[in-house]
Amino acid sequence: MLVYGQESYTISGSITDASNGETVYGASIYLEGTTYGVTTNTYGFYSLTAPEGTYKLVISYIGYEQVSQEIVLTADTKLNFEIQESSMALEEVVLTADENEATNIKTPQMSVTTLKTETIKKIPVVLGEVDIIKSIQLLPGVSNAGEGAGGFNVRGGAADQNLVLLDEAIIYNTSHLFGFFSVFNADAIKDLELYKGAIPAQFGGRVSSVLDVRQKDGNNKNFNLTGGIGVVSSRLAAEGPLVKDKSSFLLAGRGSYAHLFLKIADEPNTAYFYDVNGKVNYQLGDRDKLYLSGYYGRDVMKIDGIFENNYGNISGNLRWNHVFNDKLFSNASLIYSKYDYQVIIDFVELDWIASIDNYNFKYDLKYYANQNLKLNAGISSIYYNFNPGEVMPTSESSAVNYLQLDEKRALEHGAYISAEHKLTDKLTALYGLRFSLFSRLGGQNLNNYANDLPVVYNETLGVYEEGEVLSETYYDRGETIESYNNFEPRLGLSYQLNDDTSVKVGYSRTAQYLHLLSNTQAVTPVDVWAPSGKFIKPQLSDQFSAGYFRNFAGNKYSLEVESFYKTVDNRIDYVDGSDLIGNNTIETEILSGEARAYGLEVLLKKNKGNLTGWIAYTLSKSEQRTPGGASGGLGINNGNWYNTSYDRTHDLSVTGSYYLSKKWSLGANLIFQTGRPVTYPNGQYQYEGISVANYAGRNENRLPAYHRIDLSATYTPNRKPDARWKGEWVFSIYNVYNRYNAASITFGQNQATGVNEAVRTSIFGAVPSVSYNFKF
Repeated sequence: MLVYGQESYTISGSITDASNGETVYGASIYLEGTTYGVTTNTYGFYSLTAPEGTYKLVISYIGYEQVSQEIVLTADTKLNFEIQESSMALEEVVLTADENEATNIKTPQMSVTTLKTETIKKIPVVLGEVDIIKSIQLLPGVSNAGEGAGGFNVRGGAADQNLVLLDEAIIYNTSHLFGFFSVFNADAIKDLELYKGAIPAQFGGRVSSVLDVRQKDGNNKNFNLTGGIGVVSSRLAAEGPLVKDKSSFLLAGRGSYAHLFLKIADEPNTAYFYDVNGKVNYQLGDRDKLYLSGYYGRDVMKIDGIFENNYGNISGNLRWNHVFNDKLFSNASLIYSKYDYQVIIDFVELDWIASIDNYNFKYDLKYYANQNLKLNAGISSIYYNFNPGEVMPTSESSAVNYLQLDEKRALEHGAYISAEHKLTDKLTALYGLRFSLFSRLGGQNLNNYANDLPVVYNETLGVYEEGEVLSETYYDRGETIESYNNFEPRLGLSYQLNDDTSVKVGYSRTAQYLHLLSNTQAVTPVDVWAPSGKFIKPQLSDQFSAGYFRNFAGNKYSLEVESFYKTVDNRIDYVDGSDLIGNNTIETEILSGEARAYGLEVLLKKNKGNLTGWIAYTLSKSEQRTPGGASGGLGINNGNWYNTSYDRTHDLSVTGSYYLSKKWSLGANLIFQTGRPVTYPNGQYQYEGISVANYAGRNENRLPAYHRIDLSATYTPNRKPDARWKGEWVFSIYNVYNRYNAASITFGQNQATGVNEAVRTSIFGAVPSVSYNFKF
């Protein structure tokens, strides 16, 4: 390298995949032999500033051919690159986006994992359907809510404390068929990032994690079909150019058809799902690009003559990327999302419909000030409309009266600024501040309670009950019932001990203004979301984390060890016997408490070679405490700390993929988890000849330990690189040794013998499956 002087200039542009035109996120661009380097943002844009001189510019991204080009930097320069997939690349499992720059060592961002769909597709799953949600549950700090249950838990947090985004749109229920499948079609997904702690300032609204899922843009070079045929579902995705190299589209759909076999067998019950992903984009010029993306999914379950349930998500996003100059990049988004569900109970002659709609505007800026300082800033506004339920009779003879629960409305605003700042050659900081403002809006009557207590303790009966209603107050739709605001600082520090080792610390304060009203441990289709307001305060979390990160043998192996401590104030808890469904005064069923979680996470990865994969282990504790406070009484469990329903002391996952030959590759999972906390009876008494159970303290017991092994084998009959049609067969066995893990244990009295008994319910034993995947 030859340096002419101290005048600095900027190289900027975009990195795309040469085969399909997809932008490449996380590619490294650096000047060989110097400390000047940068990675591409989520839209493939980069900006690198260096002193005037002659350099070798290198573009590197794992699985792709490295690009080198000599440049003479004497003026600001725009350089776009198309990179080719390496013909020698093995079918590797890779968790980090870059191997040469070791970004997991240098970046101050911690508690984050990036997964590509190529990785996810190699993980064995139930019924052969590739599943993003079950894949992230194999990472440290992430656990499931139970087999066959939707949602996921991060670092001892509840399922509703995760912000799940699909192309920036909020997804409220991530499951199909009550958790058997996720709403994310892997054929339509490019990659994802999971933030477990030290959440960047651009994200707000949840206190546990952010799952940021990004759809493919669509191939702007050639038309492609991708799909798969499985045992219970199939999928098909089409993508191609609308205007070659300028505009493209993606359209993907899935559907299950197991219910068709039930109809053939003259079985009236049914359960199925379908979903559609779509996206188009258009390059307006060198500086502007438009995107329009959307999702629609639906689930239907029917037990003939008894019960019918259907639910689903819908979302859409119109985005505008604009490059002001070689250092300033912007993104503006108009977003809509909705989650709704319907429950019909035939024998009660009842039809119940509920939904949550939100409209969101976001504007984000990224400024590459210089080699040592990068700034992010942005604003957002979300309008919420909650319809907790409209109850209707389904016949004139129904005993059900029409009821419309009060709709709730709210506004949430956010503004943030953050910086990634290289303080010295070894010390880098990521710091920022988010300000959030939440307003609960009117349009309804609210009760006024004696002593302002919606729930009080009855000393005589020893139970919590509804407070005394004194009057009602009506709030107009434009009126603010209650408002909250919070400053949310974020900080991350990384210190490089050497080129392969670093230590990091992080802190984040986050506020959550929405609450999932559910006294089950998993997200279910009939859960009700409610905003903070007069009787429900926002959840506030502080999380501290520290970690040690090291790469071995030229980044062939990597080790991440993190510890964390997290507290949550104003965590909702439910009084014993609470009635949450169809309740217009939900404040009479809840108490406010606090939660805490702490633990140690270890992730050992093998990133290259025929055998790739990772070992993830988490040792953690998740607890909650709910004193009676002003409501009186001792609260829940006498006001002592008790295990949350998502506490898992030990959580071990071993995931591997072995490239056996050009035609065969193998995959395996081994999973062990401490059984989740539950409440068992500890005695009984007789009442009018009936045995009545007396229960121990909340969550004082546990289900048996959960464990299983999954295996898969992928057969590719045609490995010719120039073949237009490419197909593969995937054979898998979920839960190889047929363990019936307990989803629940219920206690009751056998009607025939009068003997008390425990009944264990399991979802799956061994489940073999076969599917055929193709690309054309």
